[in-house]
Amino acid sequence: MRVAFIVGKFPILSETFILNQIIGLIDRGHQVDIYGIPPNNAKVHPDVETYHLLNHTYYRTEVPRNYLWRLLKGIKLILANFFQAPLVILRSLNFFQYGREAISLRLLYSVVRSLAAQPYDIIHCQFGTNGLEGMVLRELGAIKGKLITTFRGYDISCFVQEKGEDVYEPLFAKGDFFLANCEYFQRKAIKLGCDPRKIVVHGSGIDSSLFPFKVRQPRPDGKIRITTTGRLVEKKGIEYAIQAVAKVSKVHQNIEYKIIGDGILQPELQQLIDSLDIGDKVQLVGWKTQPEIVEIIDSSDIFIAPSITAKDGNQDAPVNTLKEAMIMGLPVIATRHGGIPELVKDGVSGFLVPERDTDAIAEKLSYLIEHPEIWAKMGKAGRAYVETHYDLHKLNDRLVEIYQQIMTHNLYSSTTELTPLVNMNYENI
Repeated sequence: MRVAFIVGKFPILSETFILNQIIGLIDRGHQVDIYGIPPNNAKVHPDVETYHLLNHTYYRTEVPRNYLWRLLKGIKLILANFFQAPLVILRSLNFFQYGREAISLRLLYSVVRSLAAQPYDIIHCQFGTNGLEGMVLRELGAIKGKLITTFRGYDISCFVQEKGEDVYEPLFAKGDFFLANCEYFQRKAIKLGCDPRKIVVHGSGIDSSLFPFKVRQPRPDGKIRITTTGRLVEKKGIEYAIQAVAKVSKVHQNIEYKIIGDGILQPELQQLIDSLDIGDKVQLVGWKTQPEIVEIIDSSDIFIAPSITAKDGNQDAPVNTLKEAMIMGLPVIATRHGGIPELVKDGVSGFLVPERDTDAIAEKLSYLIEHPEIWAKMGKAGRAYVETHYDLHKLNDRLVEIYQQIMTHNLYSSTTELTPLVNMNYENI
């Protein structure tokens, strides 16, 4: 198959779930082209170079802020590409149909990168926002193929809150099929107007071979090591975990809390740590490579994922960092938020607490510290669930099956086969 991925910034380290799908398709013998935006950070995952992905990546032409320069550059683009695809160029300038996107020439700048592309079997748009772009590009004739869109988080939460609940109506009408990375977002998409027969759950997978399992047990020195991995942004709720650790440290002083990640809230979170006088116990260690993250988690005892619904409505699916901690055998504390309860079974693989509830996090953290005999059982339960439901290789095989069904138009009669991999009963673990 020939597959086009329409993405945002590519490649970026925080979206390995997209990279995993691309590599999975290539390993299965399929051709993948990527349409994205150049990232700000030059640091990339090693697989980007191993698979020579930048040779198959087409970046959107940069749109100058100065409108006069944008117009002059736009005229140059028209002259250079008009005879290759005159109808596409003219349609991209149709401001009656495309309004501001055409007037600002942003649509013209977007279409020129795909004009040399041959027809694709599948156009896979990662995030609903890119689905809207893919829909227009296909409508213009700039790209051809069956259009699939995956909803992953902000696109089905804060973007909808900002743009209105009808923002995806055209996409739901014109798109061929839809994926959601959890049942929670699948239900939201259906509520917004997606045909229930045209959307299935397809989660983000991880490669368990990269995350070694270890039975967690108390250390001879009595030290308790706690970890959180995530961007330092509002929806990760990290401030509530910091406050909880500060509270617990008054009783259990032999604890250490490492927060892996960076983001705009780094100064505020550091200020909070300083104001609570817990700098000797809580560290913002910055963003790390995957091997470095594995090393830190491997030496940890408990993992906290305190996600919250941000003020702008942004929400999380079952986050990969939480899956990684579970598959390595850590008991976890997470929130009843978004799709996370689909991943963590309360009292079995960890504990679920309400959003923004510092006291509840502190209570469960104290309980885990005082009852280390349950760590191993919780860790084994978490690993078994992640291996069964979020195995990267099984999910990439499933993705190919979905593509093939869409290409043969055998969509609705087979959706029962595209339910989650196994209806696993935690009680049997």
